[in-house]
Amino acid sequence: MTLVTPIRETDLEFDHGAFDSAAFAGQALSSWQALAAVIDHTLLKPDATRVQIETLCEEAQRYRFACAMVNPIWVSTAVGALTGTGIPVGVVIGFPLGASLVSTLRHEAAAVTRLGAREVDMVIPIGQLKSGNHQAVGHAVQAAATVAHSRGALLKVILETALLTIPEKLRAAEIAIQAGADFLKTSTGFASGGATPADVALLRGVAGARSGVKASGGIRALADVCALLEAGANRIGASASVAIVRELGAE
Repeated sequence: MTLVTPIRETDLEFDHGAFDSAAFAGQALSSWQALAAVIDHTLLKPDATRVQIETLCEEAQRYRFACAMVNPIWVSTAVGALTGTGIPVGVVIGFPLGASLVSTLRHEAAAVTRLGAREVDMVIPIGQLKSGNHQAVGHAVQAAATVAHSRGALLKVILETALLTIPEKLRAAEIAIQAGADFLKTSTGFASGGATPADVALLRGVAGARSGVKASGGIRALADVCALLEAGANRIGASASVAIVRELGAE
């Protein structure tokens, strides 16, 4: 097993390349279609029904959202609905607590990608991070990343920023990137707070051009999206996706 390289203080300060947030935001906000293409259309409520998942997929296809994001139990339903449309299915694992065994994360990542998921969003082991066990955090991310990447899927790593101090956010972001994250993601939407422009800017500052930054949690209006894109997000996770793109002219 490959061990995750320990994170040095200098890793948090090094210039990791530039991401032009203003240019990206300008392009994404140029039309409702461009905006839809960077939104993960999401339904993760525990009481979501099959009919609601099917509606989510119909909306994802109609508006051409970046993906349809569902819980693992609905992967087959979503894949069946979206096969041939060009809209990928995204699935959460280790969700929402970030307290799963690494073996469970591997199994979940393998299972959902085998069923057709092409984007996997995992929660870091938050308690391990706050305990200072950074190697355990890196090991969990690397395990999921290895499986996801071997099956051609992206891995987005949820830090749950509302529960972290600024040093913990910085540390978690660097660990996740070095362990193979394709995106840093702010929140599950199940904690005490969601995405903020300040947290997005902090994550982008660590990531530079090395990874994407996904803002999620509490995003309900176009104004929220504008602020988060301008702060450095290049993917948005929202359940209010249709209402948001309608603000920009979609019907």
